[in-house]
Amino acid sequence: MGLVVSSYSVKMHLKAPEHQVAGHIAKDGKPGPLVDDKGRFFKPLQGDSRGEIEVKFYESFSSNTEIPDHIRRYFPVYHGTQAVEGSDGAAMIVLENLLSQYSKPSVMDVKMGSRTWYPEASEEYIQKCLRKDARSTTVSSGFRISGFEVYDHKELSFWKPDRKLLNGIKVDGVRLALRKFVSSNTLSDTSSKPDSAFASSVYGGSNGVLTQLLELKTWFENQTFYHFNSCSILIIYENESIHDDGARAQVKLVDFAHVHDGNGVIDHNFLGGLCSFINFVRDILQSSDESTDN
Repeated sequence: MGLVVSSYSVKMHLKAPEHQVAGHIAKDGKPGPLVDDKGRFFKPLQGDSRGEIEVKFYESFSSNTEIPDHIRRYFPVYHGTQAVEGSDGAAMIVLENLLSQYSKPSVMDVKMGSRTWYPEASEEYIQKCLRKDARSTTVSSGFRISGFEVYDHKELSFWKPDRKLLNGIKVDGVRLALRKFVSSNTLSDTSSKPDSAFASSVYGGSNGVLTQLLELKTWFENQTFYHFNSCSILIIYENESIHDDGARAQVKLVDFAHVHDGNGVIDHNFLGGLCSFINFVRDILQSSDESTDN
């Protein structure tokens, strides 16, 4: 499978994303993702076959006329590939910057599926995934929270838990994280109980996270085009206008380096994790509503 990258370099104002909560970052001489001031996100092509697989998915998805328009909104817009000057000429996938229209975004990355490796993976890679999955809720719940950042309304700053500690949390920790993600009280204080003040605005309502997840679930119950191995759901909402214009909550699917053809088979691995995650979000929403009523 050949990968064609635009042969020219693009000179522009680029910077590291401010609110990256998971995924690869620039380190040890390897380039990390970048954003520009025109609403675009530049993701370095991963080594071996992963970069090619991700590009193949985006090109297939973009041209697939059988994908409903209401489902396309859950995926970043794809702008092709480019070699970017200032990043050692690294080939990058150019995508929509999902956070470009947010002033104070809270962001959560949720890795989906109880199996995070892909078909034809080496035994070494499978064992590596199994070790990581066993330390989290991946196997037991069908997903894990890979990272999140939330705007702390008391401290007037962003708060992000340590990613290594987050990967080791179990079910109770997931519930706590989902509550912290929609809370207004001081989040760095571990003795403080999250108030879930924004649960109804973010998770609930006709345009909230739960409604969007249920719409995705309906599609995944039927779609057989792709199997989304080791894919993430990104949840975003705006804190700047949450008391006025609403949370502007968005659900997006990201990270497609391990996507394979569905070959006419439903992606039960992703669907199972999605159903489980929906139940967690619904429980947080319901418990928040009950506490408000009392």
